[in-house]
Amino acid sequence: MEQLTLHQTEVLIGEGLPDPLLPDRPGRSRVAILTQPAPTDIALGISGRLELQGLTTEVIGLPDREESKTLEVASSVYDVLSRFGLARTDTVVSVGGGSVSDLGGFVAGTWMRGVESVVVPTTLLGAVDASIGGKTGINVAGKNLVGVFWHPSRVAIDTAQIRKLPSFLIRDGMSESFKAGLIGDPELVDRIASEHLDTDLDFTIRRAIGVKTRIVASDALEVGERAHLNFGHTIGHALEYASTLTHGQAVSLGMVAASRISSKTLGFSSEDLVRGTLSALGLPVTVEGLNKDRVLNLLRRDKKRDAEGLRMVLLSEVGRPVLQHVSAEDVDEGLAAVGF
Repeated sequence: MEQLTLHQTEVLIGEGLPDPLLPDRPGRSRVAILTQPAPTDIALGISGRLELQGLTTEVIGLPDREESKTLEVASSVYDVLSRFGLARTDTVVSVGGGSVSDLGGFVAGTWMRGVESVVVPTTLLGAVDASIGGKTGINVAGKNLVGVFWHPSRVAIDTAQIRKLPSFLIRDGMSESFKAGLIGDPELVDRIASEHLDTDLDFTIRRAIGVKTRIVASDALEVGERAHLNFGHTIGHALEYASTLTHGQAVSLGMVAASRISSKTLGFSSEDLVRGTLSALGLPVTVEGLNKDRVLNLLRRDKKRDAEGLRMVLLSEVGRPVLQHVSAEDVDEGLAAVGF
């Protein structure tokens, strides 16, 4: 099993889950396991393993996808933790996709001012993106506008489980994997552009995580370079919040829009490569039926906006991201590229 260390986090990647699953922690007696419907069996299996080790566990079911990332759901989890008696020496384990690690990390980072968080991603998207780097959040008036930086002590990625995923979840994760390549790994871009969904998943996971860990290691709190990880996310998050699009689908559209703006403002020459690869992966490159005014209103609340206006991550070339301010005309150009 491969091990990476990132800002107090052990990232373990391999076939099957590590044994023991949890790192050593003095005084731990209780473990709350947060999960969603699809990975419930995995969560129950983890619960059984931990109970055999003498720990008391509580499995807490969450709604699917972004429906779990609300103040109401967080409050309901706090109620369970209170009844369960989860103490500061105890642990929250998040089992599932990116929305589970977002909500679970947020709960862990805020319960009793912070308890241990461990993440077991069961989707490609969760493995290559949401579980890595300590960003947590819930949706209040926009995507991820409420959250804390709270780094898990361990992320355990079972590559055998991820290879069993249905194709729509692989597509969603390939969106973020392709993004990782565009901002920091041209070889990963070449592989995905030529092999599409046939790209080896072990290779994809390790290379995409490698990009994110390198960036986060240099900028854990997103005061500089870490913002590059948001390529495709500025417009993508607005589209996701305003629709029923999955995160991967929304980021795909966001990358198409950002590539058009990059072409216009920085001379980015690979716009067609980005659009063509995403389309070949089965991800959307245009969208219909969304209210443009609502999308623009969400962009006005984007976290990367400052006194000078909206900032977006653009590309001067593959592997060379740039964070810069964009004009209203630039945003219109990007939205036009995806069908507005």
